[in-house]
Amino acid sequence: MLRLASASLAGTAIEFYDFFVYGTAAALVLGPLFFPSFSPLAGSLAAFGTFGIGFLARPLGSVLFGHIGDRHGRRPVLLGSLLLTGVATVAVGCVPSYASIGAAAPVLLVLLRFLQGLGLGGEWGGAVLLTAEHAPEERRGLWSSFPQMGPAAGFLLANGLMLALSSTLGDGQFAAWGWRVPFWAAGLLALAGLWLRRSVEETPQFRALAETGRRADAPLTEVVRGHWRLLLLTGGALATGYAVFYAATTWSLAYATEHLGVHRSVMLACVMAAVAVKGLATPAVAVLGDRYGRRPLCLAGCAASALWMFPFVALLRTAEPLLMTLGLLGALLGMVTMFAVVGAYLPELYAPRIRCTGAAVGYNLGGVLGGALTPIVATALADGSGPPWAVAVYLTAIALVSLACFALLPETNPVVVRQRKAPGADAEAGAAGATAPA
Repeated sequence: MLRLASASLAGTAIEFYDFFVYGTAAALVLGPLFFPSFSPLAGSLAAFGTFGIGFLARPLGSVLFGHIGDRHGRRPVLLGSLLLTGVATVAVGCVPSYASIGAAAPVLLVLLRFLQGLGLGGEWGGAVLLTAEHAPEERRGLWSSFPQMGPAAGFLLANGLMLALSSTLGDGQFAAWGWRVPFWAAGLLALAGLWLRRSVEETPQFRALAETGRRADAPLTEVVRGHWRLLLLTGGALATGYAVFYAATTWSLAYATEHLGVHRSVMLACVMAAVAVKGLATPAVAVLGDRYGRRPLCLAGCAASALWMFPFVALLRTAEPLLMTLGLLGALLGMVTMFAVVGAYLPELYAPRIRCTGAAVGYNLGGVLGGALTPIVATALADGSGPPWAVAVYLTAIALVSLACFALLPETNPVVVRQRKAPGADAEAGAAGATAPA
């Protein structure tokens, strides 16, 4: 399990490195370089618009790679998604600026960002199923949290490199070529990830499906027809985690540097400190999910997020590094209380024959609802000289919607469900479209 979980963590970290390095570049330099004729606000909105394209592509990637995972196995998903994302990320670093090739520059940027999202949309499903379908049920949450640490590791790697470059290079050098270096480095990371995953074994549950001929012929059709309500609930439930994360890591970076005059190196350091604590907290929270259930932690995380959004904005507004870090940390700890357990939660909601498609599409649908729009909406709402309270209202509203969605989902932890032995528990799970793991 440690070898499998480590391979899953490493690959997920590399893929999220690719995805996050674009978000940081969008917050710092892409607007002036690729949309120079726009006003500063419009340039930032356009850069975050290309950032959002990646989220729109992620559900399509989960459909494509989910079909492969449910029909041909989880292992091909791990290799194909990593290769696609790595190639697209390297190519982003090679796109000339608007000054060199005109309108073709932002067009290429959008196309490559779409391919990044397509690859990442497939990565998550394959990575979590690699651990979830190998793990013993009493420790499924813990082992499935390894891929959930990948985003934090990828974010720290991407932003650490950006921080080093922005601190050592002048503004002109950073804008001319320094921002491209992290994209080029993605090629080496992708090769390393492919090497780590080369010997990964197929999961026992998929092997059993293949041997008995019970694989789904059309996984997406089966998911949409039989579990559409579950799909919508999981997408809405996960929206707040995405919204909070990208408000804390992408929008706050742009807001602090452009509106508050905080140097980009200082703000990157604040964000990275908060993300590092989030990553370390992930397995500890997952252990609680194995002990007390997935659903209670998700409900607690949504409630904490709803309560913290106004303090988050107030602390960010101070422009004091320690207070900003405190605000970011509170937001991310509320988010990780949910996301530490979803690596086990979502696969447990679907039968093995449609699990790769169902879990991945639900997860990435939440990304569209919460991640794609948040930097754009928050940037528009924060335009002006006063405190961006409208951003706090927006994030709080998303948290409350997610709270309602989680309230309608069943508990899936098989150990907790057996301990409760509550009358009608099976009926509740069946009404929500849940299927206990094989």
